Amino acid sequence: MKKFEFLEDIATADVAFEAYGKDLNQLFENSALALFEAMVDTKQVRPISNFQFPISNPTLDGLLFDFLNELVFLKDEKGMVFSKFKLRIEKLQAASLRPELGPRVYKLQAQIWGEEINPQKHRLKADVKAVTLHQFRVRRTKEGYRARIVVDV
Repeated sequence: MKKFEFLEDIATADVAFEAYGKDLNQLFENSALALFEAMVDTKQVRPISNFQFPISNPTLDGLLFDFLNELVFLKDEKGMVFSKFKLRIEKLQAASLRPELGPRVYKLQAQIWGEEINPQKHRLKADVKAVTLHQFRVRRTKEGYRARIVVDV
C-alpha cells in the first residue's frame, strides 16, 4: 500500500494530498509524512530530537485536523522539520476524560522526531501555513483508511 500521493488538480494555490493507512495510526503517520514532504525532502531530515504530545477530539476528522495543525505550529515555533512519527490512537468514553465532547472521544498520543531547519542541508519546498478544511475528509475503505488534505502555502 502506498503511503500518500500529491494531487495536482485539486487546489491551484495550495498543496493537496491523499494519505493511506491500513489502520488509523498508519493513516495519521502517513498524513504527517506527506505534510512534511510538501515542505522538505524528508529523507534529508535526521530524527535526532523528539517531542511528545496528546490530542483529543470527538471525531476522527477533527483529530487528524488538530494533529496536523499542531505539527505546523511546532514547525514554526521550534524552527524544525520532522520525518518520523509514532502514534497511538484510542477511542475512549468521554465521561471520564472530557464530558463536554460527547459520549465518545478519540485520543492521540504522538511522538515525533526531526531536526532544526538548515537551508544548507535541507532542500526546502513550500512553507505550509495551515491545514484547511477545504475537501478535508477521512474515510474507511476496503484496504483501511484514506484521508484527503489540502494545506495553505
